[in-house]
Amino acid sequence: MTDTPLPQTNAAFIELEDRVAAHNYAPLPVVVAEAEGVWVTDVEGNRYIDALAGYSALNFGHRHPDLVEAAKTQLDRSTLTSRAFHNDQLGPFCRDLAALVGKDMILPMNTGAEAVETAIKIARKWGYRVKGVEHGRANIIVMDGNFHGRTTTIISFSDDPEARDDYGPYTPGFTSVPYGDLAAIEAAITDDTVAVLVEPIQGEQGVQIPKEGFLPGLRELCTDRNVLMIADEIQSGLGRTGTTLACGYEGVEADIYTLGKALGGGIIAVSAVAADEEVMGVITPGTHGSTFGGNPLAAAVGHAVVKMLESGEPQQRAADLEPVFREELEALIGKGVESVRVRGLWAGIDIDPALMSGKDACKGLAKKGVLAKDTHGSTIRLAPPLTITEAELRQVTDALAAVLADANA
Repeated sequence: MTDTPLPQTNAAFIELEDRVAAHNYAPLPVVVAEAEGVWVTDVEGNRYIDALAGYSALNFGHRHPDLVEAAKTQLDRSTLTSRAFHNDQLGPFCRDLAALVGKDMILPMNTGAEAVETAIKIARKWGYRVKGVEHGRANIIVMDGNFHGRTTTIISFSDDPEARDDYGPYTPGFTSVPYGDLAAIEAAITDDTVAVLVEPIQGEQGVQIPKEGFLPGLRELCTDRNVLMIADEIQSGLGRTGTTLACGYEGVEADIYTLGKALGGGIIAVSAVAADEEVMGVITPGTHGSTFGGNPLAAAVGHAVVKMLESGEPQQRAADLEPVFREELEALIGKGVESVRVRGLWAGIDIDPALMSGKDACKGLAKKGVLAKDTHGSTIRLAPPLTITEAELRQVTDALAAVLADANA
């Protein structure tokens, strides 16, 4: 062990991390030291617009003053009680989050994957206790190309080989169908089906947006067949798409929502499952839990996030900037971009693979002061904080235009 300070260079910190931290990510060669709003600064003093926003965990930007104040205030009071005792932050947080998303009850957890695992448990138990499915036979329909996390159960129904390979044996009880295909879902439903798990927009697949009418059709199908509709809103929810929840774009209400990422305000891991009492009621003392889930620090920050969303301002900002975002990105089609998909302040951009990979595009953007992330092949996604200004948003799209122009030169 040494206290010798590292040279303040990106390369020095990256070399250290490569030696001592597991290689489960392949990040861009930028070492962030400070961040505020939509801007981050690396250890060498270079500034960038953060156009990824922590995969939507930073919907309100870095270190939003209201959220930082909520955290600081709670740090001076209490941080953890475990659920063995009550705390004075959990009830108000759950009350207001439930009201925000139109449900009766909240089950607080920490990470998004934990929320999805919890929703799966609730759906299975509901199937046995309420629907009357024979024990051990509950089945959940999932979508091809899904991403819900990387726990053992979740990767069991993933079709991404990087996430899935060599982690078997896999958890049974899932049937995968093409994303957005109502006929395939209907054909897959049996008497043992307890739920359909869907992302309203598939973020990890490059912001894949289903055809209009899919979510309302799925809602109707689930109701008709007495199957729970579980909407994974961990990336798409809490303002990202211009509505509080992405399902709300078409006025759809799921039976269960999983929430996370932005719920912690970019400060602390906070996730939740939201459902009405007739569904959530299958959870009883001892049947599920988390030492840190619902801790007072997380609840205080999460409650501050809810209060921001209650104003409707973040949602409206995303909706107002969507036409600008769409226009600027669509102008790049034929100039190195093949297609774009935009909803709110969330975009998937398919770059001509003959021109460059998504990884190369993101490296080029970093050189021009914009941080973004590739997904598969030549696709990149942009998801800046909802606090971004129109001028800053145009800086992002102008940087992408410049990267493409350089590659075409």
